[in-house]
Amino acid sequence: MKTWTKCLIGVAGAAVLSFGVISLSCSKTSVVGNASTAYAESSAIVPSESLKIVEALQNSFRAISDGVLPSVVEVDVTETKTVQTIDPFDDIRRYFFGVPDDGNDNKKGRTREYEQKGLGSGVIVRRTGDTLYVLTNNHVAGEATKISVKLNDGREFDGKLVGADARMDVALVSFESKDKSIPVAILGDSDQVKTGDICLAMGAPLGYSQSVTQGIVSAKGRSGSGIGNINDFIQTDAAINQGNSGGPLVNIYGEIIGINTWIASQSGGSQGLGFSIPINNIKGAIDSFISSGKVVYGWLGVSLMPASNDYKEALGVNDKDGALAAQVFIGSPAQKGGMRPGDYIISVGGHKIKDVDQVQREVGRLEAGKTVDFVVVRDGKEVTLSIKIEERTEKVSSDNGKLWPGFIAAPITEDIKKQFELDTDKGVLVTNVLAKSPASALRLQQGDVITAVNGKSVKNLKEFYAELSKVEKSVNFDVYSNGGTITTGTYKF
Repeated sequence: MKTWTKCLIGVAGAAVLSFGVISLSCSKTSVVGNASTAYAESSAIVPSESLKIVEALQNSFRAISDGVLPSVVEVDVTETKTVQTIDPFDDIRRYFFGVPDDGNDNKKGRTREYEQKGLGSGVIVRRTGDTLYVLTNNHVAGEATKISVKLNDGREFDGKLVGADARMDVALVSFESKDKSIPVAILGDSDQVKTGDICLAMGAPLGYSQSVTQGIVSAKGRSGSGIGNINDFIQTDAAINQGNSGGPLVNIYGEIIGINTWIASQSGGSQGLGFSIPINNIKGAIDSFISSGKVVYGWLGVSLMPASNDYKEALGVNDKDGALAAQVFIGSPAQKGGMRPGDYIISVGGHKIKDVDQVQREVGRLEAGKTVDFVVVRDGKEVTLSIKIEERTEKVSSDNGKLWPGFIAAPITEDIKKQFELDTDKGVLVTNVLAKSPASALRLQQGDVITAVNGKSVKNLKEFYAELSKVEKSVNFDVYSNGGTITTGTYKF
């Protein structure tokens, strides 16, 4: 939620404008009237065939707007803020005038509460009986102490925060109404969205309710908002301004494909760089909010990293997109399902994997308790693993003591040899040792070179992961450092 200032904005649809220019260039304008006045005969400006095209486009935009706007709402919120005030004369009054102590522990200041008002947008996505649910952004309603939902016909209802999630920047608000005619928006399939698709952004920019702007999908999979930590935004050039947050991004079929959430701007206003959360990322959150008041994230239990060309070459996956499972949590769904450090994930639930972000998105969408097939490349061969997803908790997902092996193994390249002043190219380099991890317990340090796992010699990254995958109850490493080799203590699982 952001405070806002009203300003005048004019918007013209690029597609309509381009058609208009083409049409106007194809005909002559006839003029009637006397010497002092002249009037253009509008029927002669645009050839009928060209006009049909423009009218068809215009009628489509009208139909989309008429169909979706009744489900788009303005979300007015009030937040209670607490500030610390400092009285520079407090000590003086006490010393010179003997002002008694009022019992306030904070002698240097006072706390003061004030209300801050703001607005955003939302869209009605579900009805259960007399309860209607409005999807919006966490930064709009997540910290609100009072919420008002205003419909397109001007009616206002008291809203209630059902749940909010800062990580995804979504919130769900409910209100009560017996009016069964209030429409619920249709949710589309954002996975089918393509760059270049026509789209419309709806909401209350700068307080101008029921506004519609038109543009195209400029790109998919964008990141960089600084809001939450989900990096999978739809970029659009449809004008989005403050107040649009939480409003829908709509396709030509009148379906919601995203929730508008942020803009990239040097001025604070629209510069054709608006970003929306794909609706497929949110669908599961709606059910989670209603059932438990929070988003339940699926947990796989791996530490992922992008595979550079050096890693791909060392693992033998040069021609494959994917993500490297560099470490696996002990006792996690991944480990229970047979995933091992060094597995290169190329598919999740039948969806091909492009990068680390996609694995995180796919797993985050999965319901706890669901069993999903993961395809990984291990030792040059594709292996299918059936893994039962569990609910993610901060406690279990941040426990370094269970992150195996607790360091990143790097292939020894010529650049690595120079950087670490190594006199060998056999084995793997130890990097990024985590505190309180198994690697830390074994006293491994960055710059060590592992040459054997449980006494089995490893010459490269592929051999290292092959031997690591065989570890069951205990492990030790042969470590080459400063011209000599030592064997670590034994780590027992």
